[in-house]
Amino acid sequence: MALTDSEIANLEKRAENIRETILKMLVAAGSGHTAGPLGMADIFTAFYFHILAHDPANPEWQERDRLVLSNGHIAPVRYAAMAHAGYFPVEECLTLRKFGTRLQGHPERMRLPGLETTSGPLGEGLSQAAGIAYALRMDGRKNRVYVLMSDGEQEEGNTWEAALFTGKHKLSNLTAVMDRNNIQIDGMTEDVMPLEPLADKYRAFNWHVLEVNGNDIRAFIVAVDEAKAIYEKPTLIIAHTIPGKGVPEIEFDYRWHGKPPTKEEGERFLREVRTMGGKVRGEYA
Repeated sequence: MALTDSEIANLEKRAENIRETILKMLVAAGSGHTAGPLGMADIFTAFYFHILAHDPANPEWQERDRLVLSNGHIAPVRYAAMAHAGYFPVEECLTLRKFGTRLQGHPERMRLPGLETTSGPLGEGLSQAAGIAYALRMDGRKNRVYVLMSDGEQEEGNTWEAALFTGKHKLSNLTAVMDRNNIQIDGMTEDVMPLEPLADKYRAFNWHVLEVNGNDIRAFIVAVDEAKAIYEKPTLIIAHTIPGKGVPEIEFDYRWHGKPPTKEEGERFLREVRTMGGKVRGEYA
């Protein structure tokens, strides 16, 4: 069933709240990644508040969908989305990267309920998700598996081994989402190591490929719905996102890939997120 304008507006407001939490987390931590988490807030909102079959009160629920985060450095957006969804108190987000916290700089499965894998080394997530999807199929289960990847990690050979395996075994229960924000720590992806034509490469490996505006929640949900309807092929959604989304002064600036805001910057960025969020929802002229 198509989402109403009111439902989309509610999701957009949740994404704004998640961006605010991300900024507060990073300021409190004094370290971490800014651009990617802000850019992926809409996609994580769509997953945790509409797409996923999951239960925050029972993270090990057998009927849950599996969400694997490959590019673990964008952990702040996953933690913020999980907290707002009810997995743990939102206030705990301010412990990001603190000694002894459950919210490590990269997610650790044994520390925090609701995580399917420990992630960090880039290029491993697709292999992990493929193994989970293959095992679920062997067990005759209908759970769906989603894996979130960065575009930069497409430079890793392990990613392409997993893409071959997934295509060969026609794992239609797996949907990969690539954050195509065009930046990595040393610059723009096409300057560091050109990746295009990405869609053609995955199609050659027997994948169904969609391209979408990853900051458009409605469009992203429609793409995921199409992926569910694809038979005998895995699906890759290339989600074009704006790194630093919501804070115009840092959008598309690769230098914010792995840099947190200072306290003063954080306060300014929060005002910008709130202003931009209001414009998206039509609250401002």
